[in-house]
Amino acid sequence: AKWLQEIFHREDPTRPVTVGMDQVKATMQSGFGALLDIPGLNYRTHLYEEAYKAFPQSILLGSETASTVSSRGVYKFPVVKGVEKQYPDLQSSSYDLEYCSWSNLPEDDFVLQDDKPWVIGEFVWTGFDYLGEPTPYDDKWPSRSSYFGMADLAGLPKDRYYLYRSRWNKAEETLHLLPHWNWPGREGQTTPVFVYTSYDSAELFINGKSMGIRKKHSNGTPQERYRLMWMDVTYEPGTVKVVAFGKDGKPVAEKTMVTAGKPYQLLLEPDRTTLSADGNDISFVTVTVVDKDGNPCPDAAAQLEFSVKGAGSFRAACNGDATSLEPFHLPAMKTFSGKLVVLVQATGKAGNIALTVKGKGLKPAKVALLTK
Repeated sequence: AKWLQEIFHREDPTRPVTVGMDQVKATMQSGFGALLDIPGLNYRTHLYEEAYKAFPQSILLGSETASTVSSRGVYKFPVVKGVEKQYPDLQSSSYDLEYCSWSNLPEDDFVLQDDKPWVIGEFVWTGFDYLGEPTPYDDKWPSRSSYFGMADLAGLPKDRYYLYRSRWNKAEETLHLLPHWNWPGREGQTTPVFVYTSYDSAELFINGKSMGIRKKHSNGTPQERYRLMWMDVTYEPGTVKVVAFGKDGKPVAEKTMVTAGKPYQLLLEPDRTTLSADGNDISFVTVTVVDKDGNPCPDAAAQLEFSVKGAGSFRAACNGDATSLEPFHLPAMKTFSGKLVVLVQATGKAGNIALTVKGKGLKPAKVALLTK
């Protein structure tokens, strides 16, 4: 370790060296951790205090943290913490209370970073889902990709993305509601509502009726410190609204979510509409199933087909479902939790591109792109 660190220092003397240490106890005993510029701990939140006392550097880094698991747009009841929790559909709950035998929830890391000045930050496992390592379904076919990401395999944000955003993004405020509000058959049943927000307090309304104000509590549980939670909400179709309050107690922002009607049409949203005509550039087009009023249908599983004409070609599609065996390279795929992403690639010639998406029983949609 000393030899490798000296090579790094020689090649770039401006940067300190760290490493992700999984066997933390062993690195304390061997002296390995004491050699590094910055000791990095993989998980092991219960060993931070001991490691801080054992290592001479007086700082620690979360070199691999959380490994919380979730599936975009999927929610499980009852809403309780779970370790290696499994379900018949091979998905994990986006209430973000499920993790692995070796890992933890995001707030466990937040607490250490906020309460211990010697904890300097973290690298979260992971930003995106990836093929392989489908914990907690490692031996369950057809699970074939991970559940760890803040964003799914298609790059679509999960709810957990907004929990981290509420903490990390200092330039813009965050106000995010979950779960979705399409629960046929759950009428009258307890359906907790969470809000991930950079604001300290908010009031929740269900069909105009207040569910009360929640505030983040610095002396509460880790979840109470960083989430706003209404655990006793009873589901009824309609409108969910959250109103956030500023430091002065006055309303400053609100977010509304409604129960969607039947799937009616498709909404296409490219990440950009102008591409470079270099044969490589790609536009990522998010496809959402919506009702006749344009509200997203969060539980829609619509089989779609894609066609591209003009100065571009269909490159791939992905729906973010960790259990999907649909090939990425074929121009057809089913939506997962009402969404998927289509990749359109530019050719080497400038011109117009038209992507058309169709699905049985749905009004087709088209989006125009330009290469130059």
